[in-house]
Amino acid sequence: MELKNKVVVVTGTGSGIGRALAARFVEAGARAVVGADINGDAAAETAALTGCVPMTADVSREDDVKRVIEDTESDIGPIDLFCSNAGVMAGASEQSPDEEWRFCWEVNVMSHVYAARHLVPRMIARGGGHLLNTASAAGLLNQLGGAAYGVTKHAAVGFAEWLAMTYAHEGLRVSVLCPQAVRTAMTADVEGTGVQAAATDGMVEPDDLAEIVLEHLRRDAFLVLTHEEVREYMRRKATDYDRWIGGMNRLYQRLLEA
Repeated sequence: MELKNKVVVVTGTGSGIGRALAARFVEAGARAVVGADINGDAAAETAALTGCVPMTADVSREDDVKRVIEDTESDIGPIDLFCSNAGVMAGASEQSPDEEWRFCWEVNVMSHVYAARHLVPRMIARGGGHLLNTASAAGLLNQLGGAAYGVTKHAAVGFAEWLAMTYAHEGLRVSVLCPQAVRTAMTADVEGTGVQAAATDGMVEPDDLAEIVLEHLRRDAFLVLTHEEVREYMRRKATDYDRWIGGMNRLYQRLLEA
């Protein structure tokens, strides 16, 4: 996909990855970029900085996701690329409150489902479109110190795979963004074991991530990685699952001791 003259929606644009994506897509010549965020002031700030169109939306609510889609298509035009990017981290372990598990599930998984539910039929009817779902390297490798995050990001990857397998022949293209450590508000707590583990291979800046995403979109690539080390970790995991789990446990113990 080339972004020039395309209509794009990005959720979670109040800061971090979402803001960087919106800025890069505007620079790439998109006809319009809609930047949605639960924080209306942050969405407006991103719009002032990037030139995108601000909207306020809570992606854990289906009606909000539906409204963003309908308002964009009625006021601007058919959506060519929808980036379901908003995400949260909560639920450190099995002992975490149900509310934290539900919160992660609603934002990290169901927001992707809502976007697909209301947009895929429209895209197919007009010959195709592209979905970019932000998951995480945790969706491929799991997350030390972040049970609900790792579990829901696995589900996000699985749903992106399902969409691609089901609708590719009808013109739908799907990409899943699986960054490792990115310098955002979510990774600001460097004391967390999960962040420490993810940052082992270095932190990527949001602007650099946005450039990587653009390159992968141009190739209609499914898997978008910010750290090529993740691909090797996936190979090791698939080759010897028991050894990989043992290694992750040892890493976790070292991080706890540190």
